Amino acid sequence: MNTTVLQVRGLAKHFGGVRALDGVDFDVPAGQCVALIGPNGAGKSTCFACLAGQQVPTSGDVLWQGQSLLGKPPAERQRLGVARTFQVAQTFEALTVLQNIQLVLRSDQLLAWWDRLDRRQSERALQLVAQAGLQAQAHASVADLPYGAKKRLELAMALAGLSATGPSLLLLDEPAAGLALAERADMMALVRQLATQGVTVLYTEHNMDAVFGVADRVLVLIQGRLVADGKPEAVAQDPQVRERYLGFDFDMKGLLDAHR
Repeated sequence: MNTTVLQVRGLAKHFGGVRALDGVDFDVPAGQCVALIGPNGAGKSTCFACLAGQQVPTSGDVLWQGQSLLGKPPAERQRLGVARTFQVAQTFEALTVLQNIQLVLRSDQLLAWWDRLDRRQSERALQLVAQAGLQAQAHASVADLPYGAKKRLELAMALAGLSATGPSLLLLDEPAAGLALAERADMMALVRQLATQGVTVLYTEHNMDAVFGVADRVLVLIQGRLVADGKPEAVAQDPQVRERYLGFDFDMKGLLDAHR
């Protein structure tokens, strides 16, 4: 059984009288791929922001490998092995694909005016380009890339910010957002591959074909509370989840068959 690496305990975030998160608890074992789903306004993005350090929770704790992340800025969390992506891909449009990755690989060191970015850790950068399936576009300007490639690049950049060794956690905020069906399939195959290689993945998603058939486990947030936590098959049949989110006509098998 895999060791639990991420522990979320009593996580709450209030905005005035609005309880965006209301006492959320869950664990994620090492190497597991977990989807966090729920309707708009459920608290998914707030939860991610608290885990990644963009927001400070009102109460509760987030433990990574037994160490509290509270009070640690995103850069320090990244050094500890925690990185995130965003709903809209965050890349440097004026640079090439390879340069985007090289810049993140060396983000802990300032670039002097005489430095050449192209020379920075080129071997490691090329490995990440290949992992993201972007070899053909390695030297292309990011501004010229289709959106699906930009999403894969952002994922490679998140990996670049982490150590090549040691446990790592990827927080992916809607990795398949804005992608066509075939692009979603490619993206989620990459996410699944990372998990099988030992990266712990927690992601939010609205496209159910990017959840069922991909995630090892599904968490369901509704109105800031975790209402379900289990294997995809069990969550798809949960009466409360069907009534309040998926709908009574949701057919997991039919969904997966339609996208094969």
